[in-house]
Amino acid sequence: MGTPRFAMVAGEASGDLLAGHVLDAMRARWPQLSAAGIGGAQMQQRGFEPWWPAEKLSVSGYAEVFKHLREIMAIRSQLRDRLLAERPDLFIGVDAPDFNLALEEQLRAKGVKTVHFVCPSIWAWRMKRVEKLKKACDHVLCIFPFEPELLARHGVPATYVGHPLAGVIPMEPDRVAARRALGLPLNGKVVALLPGSRASEIETLAKRFLQAAALLEKRHPDSWFVIPAVPALQARISQIARARKGPRHLTIVTGQSHGALAACDVALVASGTATLEAALFKRPMVIAYRTSWLTYAMMRPRQLQPWVGLPNILCADFVVPELLQSNAKPDKLCGALADWLASPDRMRAVQERFRDLHVQLSRDTATLATDAIEKVLAA
Repeated sequence: MGTPRFAMVAGEASGDLLAGHVLDAMRARWPQLSAAGIGGAQMQQRGFEPWWPAEKLSVSGYAEVFKHLREIMAIRSQLRDRLLAERPDLFIGVDAPDFNLALEEQLRAKGVKTVHFVCPSIWAWRMKRVEKLKKACDHVLCIFPFEPELLARHGVPATYVGHPLAGVIPMEPDRVAARRALGLPLNGKVVALLPGSRASEIETLAKRFLQAAALLEKRHPDSWFVIPAVPALQARISQIARARKGPRHLTIVTGQSHGALAACDVALVASGTATLEAALFKRPMVIAYRTSWLTYAMMRPRQLQPWVGLPNILCADFVVPELLQSNAKPDKLCGALADWLASPDRMRAVQERFRDLHVQLSRDTATLATDAIEKVLAA
């Protein structure tokens, strides 16, 4: 098949990044391929045609999704009809399981082959979703090593492809070079603040993170804080920083989350993919999250493991603190950060855990994913 036609959906920044790496490998194998659907900037840089922008799907939590449900359902219905009319050779749903799995099930029932990239967190909550995977997916691309065996027990074909971020992030990040690049002081402590990439997360967490930073600055006057802001939300973060009287030594940069993590000594991170990025940069961290009471009340009983943050889940231990909901208060966040800074031995120990994790997740993800995709095309 020299010119396969792919349809893809990636619903947020992390999915857009994953899809972009795979598109590179796919285009190397099939230079004349076409790919269209829903995607962001990373995918578009690889020649992807966006029928809708990824931002349309970038909402989180039951309460938040409910506000946009009508529009999201309309988009999915229109996309399904268009794909059934145009009949791509393969549909690849990248993460966004609430959107993609239902779409994949409808497409597969009509004979369109489907691959889902990133196994939903059935091992953390909503184990019943594995039945949905059986109906929706010809194949699942897994980014964590224990997932294919779990899926195989339920009759779902899957391949471990490693985590693409493990191949992008250096095993030994250059802290000095990162600080120079961001204009941060070479001496003293640097703390990275990553309050999330969604508007709802910024509204909920940014002010708490900034208040915690201001408290920490009183304990460590030589500390400096850096926030890598999503471009669309940078102005809002700056506004919150001014209104909430954040720390005096604060740098807000556009994007550059990897630079901020490479530069820092410790990080305060919203629960999500950024926590894994921080772990791959070997940075001690405090994981925090706060969502609406309704979302939390609905998710909490379904949680299958005691951990929420990816580094803790993958290490099967509370290697870094998690401060959630009512515990995500500025004084507690400050205290947890200060505990790291006061414990060099503890910092070194967690860095070794993260180094082992990095090795475990390092694979040629894009090539392995493309190999699996080629087999599904040929089946």
